[in-house]
Amino acid sequence: MLRLHFTDADLAKVWVASGPDPLWETVLGVQLLTRHGPRSFGEWRGRARKELQRRGADGSARLVGAAAPPASYFPDFLTPAEAGHGLSPGLDALRATPSARLRRELARTACARRLPRWFAGLAAGERSHLDELADAMRRVHDTVIRPGWTRVDATVEADRMVRARALRDGGVAGLLESLRPALDWRPPTLHVRYPEGRDIHLDGRGLCLIPSFFCHGSPVALADPALPQVLVYPIARTEGLDASPVGADRRRKQLAGLLGRTRARVLAALQDSATTGELARVLRISAASASEHVRALREVGLVHDNRVGGRVIHSLTPLGAALLHGDPQRPDAA
Repeated sequence: MLRLHFTDADLAKVWVASGPDPLWETVLGVQLLTRHGPRSFGEWRGRARKELQRRGADGSARLVGAAAPPASYFPDFLTPAEAGHGLSPGLDALRATPSARLRRELARTACARRLPRWFAGLAAGERSHLDELADAMRRVHDTVIRPGWTRVDATVEADRMVRARALRDGGVAGLLESLRPALDWRPPTLHVRYPEGRDIHLDGRGLCLIPSFFCHGSPVALADPALPQVLVYPIARTEGLDASPVGADRRRKQLAGLLGRTRARVLAALQDSATTGELARVLRISAASASEHVRALREVGLVHDNRVGGRVIHSLTPLGAALLHGDPQRPDAA
């Protein structure tokens, strides 16, 4: 069990990351390639392995996997905070890791498992090795993470909307409570299911919560208690990366029948996410009608569902937001 101890100052500094972190998603995605995960990732795992081999990036995946194997400690320098601003800033920070930190974290890694000989050069401060590792991270990301980034981003954003509602309705305590069952908030300590027993005292630094598409099972924290603390947690997924998108011809036909006054109002009302019942009350329509409109929007990829406890929260996907706000060009990667 991991125990995060909060002070009053920490409670004022809890926030949810602005989107998925490309380096955390890359590391956790590689871990899913080498272990059993949710069935929804089964087809993705097979396709990702074939694509890595086809593009000659399987060696890069093996290098990243050796640095960060599943169910084991891996160095914190692989997931710097700068990656929250995008892949390139994150990789620049990884390349700039001080030699003393490399030695310290790789020495800890070597205590947990035997490292390949290649890592001895990295621990010795050979910057070419660090560049090679950063290049491997980018290559793996571009090969198997970036192609599905739109869905990753949409699913994470739906989770962020759920957390925003929890914060709005219940304050920080409500936000932390909303993360059950993976996390258990017993003031002033957050208890996290974890493969080892550890205590982290935040001491006024606060905590950044990072929702992750590829995180599976237990949340993940940084190992060094002196670093600014983050907690990467798995989000609820109604589907994996394998769900087939609606075909172009079928999408055009469905969108042609989509336009209408009530359905447009439903789309606008979902900017801040809502349950079916809330939509019905706000728009003064029946619950059955609200459900029908949401289903139609979901089928053409404009709405995403996120189940939290006994409720289903509906949120706009990036495509839905683009349609609503007249922005036809949405980024497909960090």
